[in-house]
Amino acid sequence: MIVHFPLLLVAVSLLSAYTILIAGWFNRKLSYLISILTIAFQLVLSIFVLRYVLTYGAIRYRLGGWAPPWGIEYVVDVLNAYVLVVFFAASFLIGIYTYRSIEKELPAKKTVSFYVLFQLLITGLCGIIVTGDMFNLYVFLEISSLAAYALIASAGGRSLKASYNYIIMGSIGACFYLLGVGFLYAVAGSLNMHDLMLILPPLYSNKVVQAAFVFFVIGMSIKMALFPLHLWQPDAYTYAPSAVSAFIAATMSHISVYALIRVIFSVFTLDFVRAYVGMDVAICWVAAMGIIAGSVLAIAQNNFKRMLAYSSISQIGYIMLGVGLAPTTTWGFFGAVAHILNHTIMKGCLFLVAGAFIYRLGIWDIRDFNGLGKRMPVASAVFTIAGLSMIGVPPTTGFATKLFLMVATLEMSNYVFAGVLLLNSLLELVYFGRLIERIYFLGGEHDGGTESADEIPCSMMIPALIFGVLCIIVGIFWLTGFAAPLIEPLSGMCEGVMP
Repeated sequence: MIVHFPLLLVAVSLLSAYTILIAGWFNRKLSYLISILTIAFQLVLSIFVLRYVLTYGAIRYRLGGWAPPWGIEYVVDVLNAYVLVVFFAASFLIGIYTYRSIEKELPAKKTVSFYVLFQLLITGLCGIIVTGDMFNLYVFLEISSLAAYALIASAGGRSLKASYNYIIMGSIGACFYLLGVGFLYAVAGSLNMHDLMLILPPLYSNKVVQAAFVFFVIGMSIKMALFPLHLWQPDAYTYAPSAVSAFIAATMSHISVYALIRVIFSVFTLDFVRAYVGMDVAICWVAAMGIIAGSVLAIAQNNFKRMLAYSSISQIGYIMLGVGLAPTTTWGFFGAVAHILNHTIMKGCLFLVAGAFIYRLGIWDIRDFNGLGKRMPVASAVFTIAGLSMIGVPPTTGFATKLFLMVATLEMSNYVFAGVLLLNSLLELVYFGRLIERIYFLGGEHDGGTESADEIPCSMMIPALIFGVLCIIVGIFWLTGFAAPLIEPLSGMCEGVMP
């Protein structure tokens, strides 16, 4: 029965989007309820899938019974089973948050369309995770992208320009990816990931194959907003509705990273990377520049959400640094995979808190944060926990990521990248430290308010609280023996992610 779950995860989500549309004609509130119940169901299924894969091995599901390369195959191994659980857990918490947040930020007439698009976005991202076919991945990539464009634009005003810029950049990224797909098919005659992994080794020196690899890397780098291809991201995160900013930052960007990891390790494999000396180092250098540039640009911002957007660019650099280190040390691969979860928790928490500040006090500007610790004590405390995690204070999730990557850099005796990690922690201390200082140690117009902040709705506060607590619990999970059931199979997959 569980072997059918990969298909069910996608089919249920797609069916739910149509159900939300129809039910919304009769009662708008049904839209939220159907969406949350669907995501909860998908989360339960994903947990069963992860348990099955850890026990029995990968699931291969052939749609319609057609064998590749004629048919599409869904494949779930330890890596994407883990990503599925992370994705649906974050989607569920952010989905709960959307109810009151969207109620305030969007007009009532847009509620139904919002949840239709939200569910379509989840459908596309889920499909990207489970598919084992390169062209099918492109289809789901476009479904998720189109839904994201519309969700960002739903706020109106400046979000329309932000969405337009995203459409232009996202379309360019999709074209690069599709060109890569066409090049591979012309050479290999198959788009099944496992087939390609077996067919490509004798063709590594082929210029078409090499061009395809470059197209994939550029295309997915645009989608994940890797520096310097991040130009669409700051405005999109800043002007989108708060729940949309949180969802895209916490999930969508990481699914794009996952897709690139899947292509590099499961289609081209590490043998291809190792065959061309310096390719992995080039990835590391681009990632290192992104880490520093993102933090430097974050320091220059006064808009809270924009600061978090540039911080996300820096954090994506962490994951790509791990990918670049993976051919030399499994600690690099493990650090990259671990940070998919860690950054999901931290950035999801920070964007939800940003939405809480906007909902309760209507403030975006960091200079207005003076005295928020007294006016909004719980939200401020949650922000502080997530901020300390971003800085890398033990035993938080941020510390775990930096420890894994530091071990990887020292294992290959690359002290420059180790220095980048240390320098960026200092930069993060600057821009999160100044916020903590304003919130707790500087008085202002919000100081001494008579209302309690925690009068923001429970449906908004509880998800943020859960993310905040997870910043500590998951950090302890990675740093102790509790993570062993995941660490061993993930580390072993570095030589070939797709079985």
